[in-house]
Amino acid sequence: MRDAIGSCRGCELYRDATHAVFGDGPAPAPLLLAGEQPGDVEDRRGEPFVGPAGRVLDDALAEAGIDRGATYVTNVVKHFRFRLDERGTRRIHRTPGRTEIVACRPWLAAEIREVSPEVVVCLGATAAKAVLGPQFRVTRDRGQLLELPDELDDPHELHDPDELDDGARSGRRVLATIHPSAVLRSKPDDRKAAFAGLVEDLRAAAEGTRTRTGR
Repeated sequence: MRDAIGSCRGCELYRDATHAVFGDGPAPAPLLLAGEQPGDVEDRRGEPFVGPAGRVLDDALAEAGIDRGATYVTNVVKHFRFRLDERGTRRIHRTPGRTEIVACRPWLAAEIREVSPEVVVCLGATAAKAVLGPQFRVTRDRGQLLELPDELDDPHELHDPDELDDGARSGRRVLATIHPSAVLRSKPDDRKAAFAGLVEDLRAAAEGTRTRTGR
């Protein structure tokens, strides 16, 4: 899959991106962490969560007592969506749209199938809505262990996330939290609390894996 994604033409993002950025980590893994999309650094290097937000994630995982080397990290959209600034020299992040999210869902579902995580952690609103549907609100439901939709365990049964209902759920669980970049965007006075909230949610996800497996 890592080799094949370089030839993906499911949406238009491949035209301007440097790399298709696939996930990284062991398979199987108890935790799969899914962010929104690669950032500028990730796009240039072809690796997920290696830029500023990745460093925040590393710190939060360490604080939560989670070994990043034992987790699988990826994004729900595999190419960087951006616009150039007025001088045409800096690439400005743009939130992926519904078209890009739907096009990439088979890749995410295939990763979940192969990694076989006990808990999927959605980092940020875009990832949470891609997995749980547009009605989900991170501000309202973050930190809760929910059931992962059945369709994300079977890539052949995928449909538009806007059509998700509450009836079909798999045995895996999912937890949503803020994206590490939200910590970076916080006002200096709020940054410590934002980071602490991310750590608390990651601990809840790790606890979910121990509860499920009896470790």
